[in-house]
Amino acid sequence: MLKIGIVGCGLIGSKRAASLLKIKNKGILVACADTDFNKAKKLSSMYLGVKAYNSWQELINHPDLDVVIVSTLHDSLAEISKEGIKADKHIFVEKPAAKSSNEILPIIELTKKFNKKVRVGFNHRYHRAFQKAKSIVDNGELGDLMFIRARYGHGARIGYEKEWRANPELSGGGELIDQGPHLIDLSQWFFDKPLNYHAGSIHTYFWDMTVDDNAFLILKTSISQTAFLHVSCTEWKNTFSFEIYGKDGKLDINGLGGSYGVEKLTYYKMLPEMGPPQTTIFEYPMQDNSWEIEMEEFLDDINENRTPECDINAAYNVMRVIEDAYRK
Repeated sequence: MLKIGIVGCGLIGSKRAASLLKIKNKGILVACADTDFNKAKKLSSMYLGVKAYNSWQELINHPDLDVVIVSTLHDSLAEISKEGIKADKHIFVEKPAAKSSNEILPIIELTKKFNKKVRVGFNHRYHRAFQKAKSIVDNGELGDLMFIRARYGHGARIGYEKEWRANPELSGGGELIDQGPHLIDLSQWFFDKPLNYHAGSIHTYFWDMTVDDNAFLILKTSISQTAFLHVSCTEWKNTFSFEIYGKDGKLDINGLGGSYGVEKLTYYKMLPEMGPPQTTIFEYPMQDNSWEIEMEEFLDDINENRTPECDINAAYNVMRVIEDAYRK
């Protein structure tokens, strides 16, 4: 059984810890660390035999540790990942994996040098609606894909402009680097091709901060498949919408559960005579299980010595698009 440590014991780190309880006989949490030692102690107290540390340096030297989950602020994701690999650990790092593509490149080289697995936390791929949608696309039922249209937004909260996400030194950017990576990653996943920045508009409309609160992007593959994406933290009703258009039909994914609404996939299948499509609706009102499915896949990657589907190269491709958008 793989022994796992978590660096960063906030909301996401706690979710990762909880997901491990649902994966039987594959991995066990043995250590956690946070610069706020109270957070580390609180998380460790919820699980039997978990050691709490107040620094990631101490954690990666924990005896017999196999895997490090890195769920910190963006400014330390890359450094901890690099040092964890050097300490002979496999790494699960939350998106976007770094503040810049230049920070990701050394991680790519280290994975080769030390022969370690690195997976990036893009859990949206593992939502039930997306798993079903991917099977429909991969089976060729939609025909050749033409374009994707997606929106992802939340309304933030009072004081948001003073939080770490509004500080570019900690975050690397604004809403585009926060929720944007999910939409870019999902689009590249479905197209099965890298996307390149084509046009866009990035603005700060509402929040008094130096980073963006809205980003509108047009991205294209090498064969002109287009992704039209909008991410926002001025979305006063939390929204998630992801539409995939093929020559033979359309998939419409709405909601992610919770405040984003019931997760639902609608499949519009074109008929030979065209006109109104054949419509099939799949609803997923049950609790989101993407966190444990994603983590279980990573532990299987290690045990079966296979390349993670969502590896560090996926994060590099996403970050490259984000940087191009910010430069333009």
